[in-house]
Amino acid sequence: MTLTKNTVFQKIAETIQTLDLNAVSEERKSVLQPLIDYIQLKVSENNYANLNFICTHNSRRSHLSQVWAQAAAHFFNIKNVHCYSGGTEATALFPMAAKTLENAGFRILTLSEGKNPVYAIKFAENSHPVIGFSKTYDDAFNPQSEFAAIMTCSQADAGCPFIPGAEKRIPVKYDDPKAFDNTSQQAEKYKERSNQIATEMLFVFSKVSQLTN
Repeated sequence: MTLTKNTVFQKIAETIQTLDLNAVSEERKSVLQPLIDYIQLKVSENNYANLNFICTHNSRRSHLSQVWAQAAAHFFNIKNVHCYSGGTEATALFPMAAKTLENAGFRILTLSEGKNPVYAIKFAENSHPVIGFSKTYDDAFNPQSEFAAIMTCSQADAGCPFIPGAEKRIPVKYDDPKAFDNTSQQAEKYKERSNQIATEMLFVFSKVSQLTN
């Protein structure tokens, strides 16, 4: 990658440099195109692009997608993008998912502990952090209308045929790294999924044209 519009933490920048946006397959490009189109429409209208990444438990894939999408929007200087996440049920942000983001360079501050901890996840010195905790997709913390529902897993996509308030429903599904929990491959597979999501979110925002007045 050669074009950096905004700075992120150095370690995140180093992680991004290891990713190859040209490696996104034609099949995945077709999956991602509706998301690109939705964001582009909002940017062209000088409107907010509210993206709610939805998975069953809001514990792994939806958080990885939310955080990387927000960082990618900042990186490519695409303004008025607000990323959220939710599940069909609330559990907790899985510790390995948080650790994987930390290893990629995000700075994570624990705001509250307990069964469902709340984290502030920062990607740049002067940008508002992503607030990470598990919640249902229709939680009061999330937008109630004028958003795109990004379905990151097959179970949530099949189990929620209707998302109230969503302007657009966009399936962008990822395999669950949970399959490797408590195995010797756990850290490797979480990193692999995080890097796939990072690559695709960076690809998405690299295709959105900025408007100049």
